[in-house]
Amino acid sequence: MKNRNLPLGFLALLGLAGCGRESAQAPEPPAPKVSGQTVSYPAGAPQLAYLTVHAAEPRRLAVTHLTGRLYLSDDATVRVFTPVAGQVTAVDVDVGQAVSAASALAEISSPDFGQSLADARSAEANLNAAEKTLARSRDLFDHGAAAAKDVEAAQAAYGVASAERDRAAARLTLYHGSEANANQVYTLRTPLGGVVVEKNINPGQEVRADQMLANATNLFAPLFVVSDPTKLWIQVDAAETDLADLQPGQRIRITSKAFPAKAFDGTVSNIGPSLDPTTRTVRVRGVVENPGNLLKAEMYVSVDVLRDESKVAQAGVEVPSKAIFTIDRNSFLFVELSPGKFERRQVEIGTEKDGKVPVQAGVGAGQRVVTEGGLLLQSVLDPANLTPVAR
Repeated sequence: MKNRNLPLGFLALLGLAGCGRESAQAPEPPAPKVSGQTVSYPAGAPQLAYLTVHAAEPRRLAVTHLTGRLYLSDDATVRVFTPVAGQVTAVDVDVGQAVSAASALAEISSPDFGQSLADARSAEANLNAAEKTLARSRDLFDHGAAAAKDVEAAQAAYGVASAERDRAAARLTLYHGSEANANQVYTLRTPLGGVVVEKNINPGQEVRADQMLANATNLFAPLFVVSDPTKLWIQVDAAETDLADLQPGQRIRITSKAFPAKAFDGTVSNIGPSLDPTTRTVRVRGVVENPGNLLKAEMYVSVDVLRDESKVAQAGVEVPSKAIFTIDRNSFLFVELSPGKFERRQVEIGTEKDGKVPVQAGVGAGQRVVTEGGLLLQSVLDPANLTPVAR
């Protein structure tokens, strides 16, 4: 039995020895060629399998997928209060109704307005009487039947009556009334045209002028709110990293869950002067075109700031953040010049966002950038400096 097993063991030893010789004779990977800032590998080199290359994309000058809130435009909205006290006798409009400038909103029986009418009529009558007295005094003075002091007194009385008439007329004009009013019913009107979006008034309700308190709007709501809904304002809370791509006048596009297939156009009108210390965001205001009045105030919508085509050439490119590595506070990446040949370049970069880094200088659109394996190439190009920090 032992003699029969010897040839088998011997053959096994020979096989192991043969494998050892084959392993020892396996070719080593070809060494890369280094020249200046380039590293070259021959075709088929196994090291190329560890490298991933993608073309640099033109940078999109857009801030996308921001959330905004729509609200009424202050430039086209009026909150109507009553300037007089009294009781509401009629309400002429309802919410959603279109009105033009100076349209009647409600009627209020107001002793205050009645007093203004009486004051205006009385002032006009006194002025007429003072005018006649002045004319009579002058006529008597011309015929030597009156003293100069009588003329002067009549002239002074006329001036006082004239001033009182002007004061009473101005007050009546402020109330949008005239002496032709037959009663003390005051007509509350809207100074702007648009749509009635809010109504806080009912017939029989008592109203007062002191309801119009700017510092207590949470307690005293306006009687009516009239606004032009064809243009709305939008507020966007933009991150600090978005500020470089935002400027007044840029076009924005708004989409709403209520109308997913429709986009609404607008522009950026104002960028806040400071950051919110809690959210670290900046308030950006825009104006939105609202044809058909489809969008409503207080809607939350998605906002895209559209690219500025005139600045695409200066925008540079964007590359994956893992393509960038840092040496001595300088940023670098590798560009594929030809198959197997890679060049290290120093680049100027911006702020990383969503895994992408904007590159303003050093790489052009369409150039192939090493996105995986850049540190491997760096170790070959500069073995004395093996402490780059990948982003």
